[in-house]
Amino acid sequence: TSRKQGKSLCFLQLRQSMHTAQAVVFAKEGELVGFAATLPRESVVDVFGEVTLPAEAVASCSQSAVELQVRRLYCVSRAMPELPLQLEDAARSDEQLAADPSLTRVNQDVRLNHRVIDLRTAANQGIFRLQSAVCEHFRGFLLSQGFTEIHSPKMIGTASEGGADVFRVEYFGRDAYLAQSPQLYKQMALMADLDRVFEVAPVFRSENSLTHRHMTEFVGLDMEMTFFEHYHEVLDMLDRTFCAVFDGLNQSHQEELAAVRAQHPFRDLRYRYPCLRLRYDEAMALLRDKGPAKLAEKLDSETDERARARIRERLDARGPESLAEHADTEDMGTEDEKLLGEIVAELHGQDYYIIDKFPAAVRPFYTMPDPTDPRWSNSYDIFIRGEEVTSGAQRVHDPQMLLDCAKEKGVDLSPIYSYVDSFKYGAMPHAGGGIGLERVVMLFLGLPNIRKSSMFPRDPKRLNP
Repeated sequence: TSRKQGKSLCFLQLRQSMHTAQAVVFAKEGELVGFAATLPRESVVDVFGEVTLPAEAVASCSQSAVELQVRRLYCVSRAMPELPLQLEDAARSDEQLAADPSLTRVNQDVRLNHRVIDLRTAANQGIFRLQSAVCEHFRGFLLSQGFTEIHSPKMIGTASEGGADVFRVEYFGRDAYLAQSPQLYKQMALMADLDRVFEVAPVFRSENSLTHRHMTEFVGLDMEMTFFEHYHEVLDMLDRTFCAVFDGLNQSHQEELAAVRAQHPFRDLRYRYPCLRLRYDEAMALLRDKGPAKLAEKLDSETDERARARIRERLDARGPESLAEHADTEDMGTEDEKLLGEIVAELHGQDYYIIDKFPAAVRPFYTMPDPTDPRWSNSYDIFIRGEEVTSGAQRVHDPQMLLDCAKEKGVDLSPIYSYVDSFKYGAMPHAGGGIGLERVVMLFLGLPNIRKSSMFPRDPKRLNP
């Protein structure tokens, strides 16, 4: 930005990535003041000058202890005079906007329609550098543990997870599908003696859902490994992986975290290794015991009428919809997940935890049943701030058991015979999980919507830019 003061002085605010500095153009530099004053905001410039120490700190810039006295100034690329949104509006903090309703607000659609400008805010620069760091620490830790990175196909001959939530594409006169996960290929890689594998790649879900946490395309951080004694060996590896990522972000990326926090204040994630682990039936007992009182407490403090009506509806529910009557083997919805997260945070002071032993009825056909009680399965979810970020399990590695489980759930395995056959040649017990990158970033930073942690998000209504 440029700001002219009279005929003899012009101030420029220069920005590179997350950093800003003030430059000053004096009249003694000839026509430079007039030239500098005509530069539109967001123009790209080359500057030659002298770095000086100002008498007072420049409060409006991140590099507040220095100032640049301009000797030569070149415009490399002139921005259009009127931008579709102003960066200072897009960069206002949540606290400023809450305190002053008269301030200009940039809504989500405007931001996403003009994403290139929106991404220039310091907070967004921080978010996507942190997203990169999550991948870096995920990859680095698993490589240190003897994992091999793989790359599985994203166009496949059948729906990888079963069901209808799959994108169909025309493929030389027949149907192909965009992969819902690398699940089957991770397992087949293990059967090929790779032992420990991971992948960082896009995942496609044809879910007509417009929630704060769903997208039709996201980045999956997937891992799978063989084990010797118990599937908890894999669960422990996942736990260690998450803690390595969290530690890496906190120890090496304080500047990026501060940039995000300045616009979107958040509480540091509370976590530990080993993390808190609950059995599914224990989690449901917590919901039944503490949930109704927690909802009543929320009703007293809530001011939005629609939110109050929804809370009353949940409190008044009877039968299967009632929190107080939530069965141990009943599936847990999004609202229950978030409520449980609040209860766990209050009772245990933790924002990161694992729920193990999910009901067998709510898991995919390839999930290994609990050997002592068929109502349950050797499966688990990992949660951050009350929202699921990872789903995983021990997989069935016996081909006949796999066929039997698929038949019981009404899944036709004939289109993926090669997957079933891979277990016929000698198969190690194994387990793994899939992590949603954008969800991890969103929840670690306490952001309210996953579109803030996706560079160019895709949902049922958005295919551009």
